[in-house]
Amino acid sequence: MDLEVSPALTIPASELGWRFSRSSGPGGQHVNTSDSRVELFWNVAESAALTDDQRMLLITRLARRLIAGVITVTASERRSQLRNRELALAKLAELVAAGLTPAAAPRRPTKPTRGSGRRHLAAKQQRSETKRQRQRPPAE
Repeated sequence: MDLEVSPALTIPASELGWRFSRSSGPGGQHVNTSDSRVELFWNVAESAALTDDQRMLLITRLARRLIAGVITVTASERRSQLRNRELALAKLAELVAAGLTPAAAPRRPTKPTRGSGRRHLAAKQQRSETKRQRQRPPAE
């Protein structure tokens, strides 16, 4: 089953690799006999589904998660292998989509307006007056 990351990008099932192993956690005696933990891996560096720009963007943004150009996602939250497969596919799609999102525009610093400066000073004076009113009167 192909993995649709976005309307513009679909990863073919032939590029996805699966590995299964025994999972820790809930399941009782069942957990000792079934391979419910799922590892899903995808070779970003050699994928035909990506353009060169997308590939470079993913490699730079996901560099910490890549091992030899391959990204690996694991899922062992559920007791069933099928549910863990679905979770792994969703995790990979989310990770790739986040890696391909355009960078946010850099923030342009602005100066506070004259009115906001005046309001700020007025609030400080009001606070100062409130605290001064709380003080004990000077002894004479």
